[in-house]
Formats: sequence, structure tokens, C-alpha cells
Amino acid sequence: VQLQASGGGLVEAGESLRLSCGTSETIFSNNAMGWYRQAPGKQREFVAAILPDGATNYADSVMGRFTISRDNAKNTMYLQMDNLEPEDTAVYYCTAAHSVARLPQGLWGQGTLVTVSS
Repeated sequence: VQLQASGGGLVEAGESLRLSCGTSETIFSNNAMGWYRQAPGKQREFVAAILPDGATNYADSVMGRFTISRDNAKNTMYLQMDNLEPEDTAVYYCTAAHSVARLPQGLWGQGTLVTVSS
């Protein structure tokens, strides 16, 4: 497994979770990294991405609530999710690719399930 996601769980609305995605130094240092999610019965959607230089972008639906970051020493990317809403319930996947635009076609890890109860 080249990308290993973890940190999902069951929380109540308004609470927080932090997801992690670990990978190799080769993959981590040379690629954009991102998070996507897929809710039951819905299409996969972009959540956030971060470039090797630390530049970030977010989906409008999570702006101001989620924070993506990377720890270069640990080759790990994080997604801090605050003020979670039931609509955030989904399987979250981490991805890596040469650019943000290519994330859907890049490397994918196994998902981690986030469930937010109302």
C-alpha cells in the first residue's frame, strides 16, 4: 500500500477529527497530495489539496472548517476537520499526483470512514 489513510471514526455534529495519510518519501516530496471523499450514493468529490511548497486549496463546502497540512519530516499529510456536519459523512481517500489537476488519476490509498451523527 503506497498511501495509508487513517483517523476516521464516529463523532457527533460539531466535533472534530484528524485524518492522516502516510506514504514514502519519494512519493511525498515530489507530488501534490489531496483528500477526496465519497458519501453513500453520491459521486466522489474533491475536499482539499496541498502542494510540496505548502500551497493549499479547498472545496467550498469545507472552507473554514477543514485544514490540510503536511509534515515533511514524517512524510505524512493531515486533514484537520472541525465543526463536522452530518453532510461530511463519507469515506475519505488520500491521493498523490504530479499536480492537483491530476489527483483523480494518481495514486490512491484505501479509504477511512468518517461518520457524523446529528
